[in-house]
Amino acid sequence: MRVIVDLDVCQDHGQCVFAAPDIFRLDGEGHLAYVDAPDEALRADAEDAADVCPLQAIRVEG
Repeated sequence: MRVIVDLDVCQDHGQCVFAAPDIFRLDGEGHLAYVDAPDEALRADAEDAADVCPLQAIRVEG
């Protein structure tokens, strides 16, 4: 599985952090950081994060 975030679209709202804290976090400056190839066991969390993103900047592939 691969998580792709369009950082040109992302505005760091952080909804993905609440949905999938093992994949997404906000760094010390409040910008999104994420694991681009998380364990398959986290697929449901990754898909939830993509669903709750207000700008639909997250895609889950593979």
